[in-house]
Amino acid sequence: MAEAGDATRILVLRRDNIGDLVCTTPLLSALRAQLPASVIVALVNRYNEPVLHGNPDLDAVHSYQKAKHRGPDESLAGVYWRRLKTMAELRRQRFHWLLLPGGMQAGAASSVRMIAPRRVLVRAAEDALAGAHEVEQGCHLLARMGLRYETPPQRVVPDPAIRERLAARLQARLGFSPARVIGVHVSARKASQRWPAERFVELLQRLPQVPGSVFLLLWAPGSERNPRHPGDDEKAARIEAALGAFPLVPVATQRLDELIGALALCDRVICADGGAMHLAAALGKPMVCLFGGSDAARWGPWRVAHELLQPASRNVADIMVEEVLRAYERLCAREPPGAMIP
Repeated sequence: MAEAGDATRILVLRRDNIGDLVCTTPLLSALRAQLPASVIVALVNRYNEPVLHGNPDLDAVHSYQKAKHRGPDESLAGVYWRRLKTMAELRRQRFHWLLLPGGMQAGAASSVRMIAPRRVLVRAAEDALAGAHEVEQGCHLLARMGLRYETPPQRVVPDPAIRERLAARLQARLGFSPARVIGVHVSARKASQRWPAERFVELLQRLPQVPGSVFLLLWAPGSERNPRHPGDDEKAARIEAALGAFPLVPVATQRLDELIGALALCDRVICADGGAMHLAAALGKPMVCLFGGSDAARWGPWRVAHELLQPASRNVADIMVEEVLRAYERLCAREPPGAMIP
């Protein structure tokens, strides 16, 4: 059992996607609050590492490169060699606890063996008793450590320099500082979560335009023809071209920390389920979110004002523009920009 006075060394391993890691930040906050003298370290994949930049609940963040994310100048042997060095460094730290809030996924078992902590705690079926949401089930590991079960808000910290740089770029493009920024993120990893470009165009044309407000167009960078990492450059270009002189500013966020900085500038967000949705929720942004095949009870926005739309078909393409308009009106009527649900 972990106790508040212990200088306990805890490693939290999360190997999966952006949203999964964002949903783990409440567990980190609770560990820090209940074990203030502990050493809390995270091990994540390098692509997702910016989610934890500046997180005050962590003493250190270690990352490894996934083979599929390696650059053109990175060899497969080099990727695995660096990973082995990271595991050896973590082994030397002699962790009391290794937590796997995402469960024992493929490859995690070998990491556990190499790190060799004193105790391993893996999310299991019993953690589903805490609730349907990913945050609730991940935080149930606290109770299994002998700590108090709680589910704090998610936490993502934007880089101040990146946020200021994007704000300056936005002001230079517009010629004025906008009074309100509505972010529209048009990408989704899963096919069932993708809304067509023409629907986004119609939605933006019909949304109320408050004087001094602007829409920020965000998307996953890269060409749709890239076989390894397809993006939505072409989709974003079609939307921008169709809207002409509309107050829309495209922001190509080439890195994850840039996406976090851009979302931090927004007062409200419209997006599909995915990493950007979870980042926006962790930044406290009220949103309209479009859900396709995902389990909304498990992956919906955590503790932030939102309107969630999910058709019976579980395909976002079946959501009509009129439905999103009504959802946005409801959101505006009940929550001021930036308000968090207590």
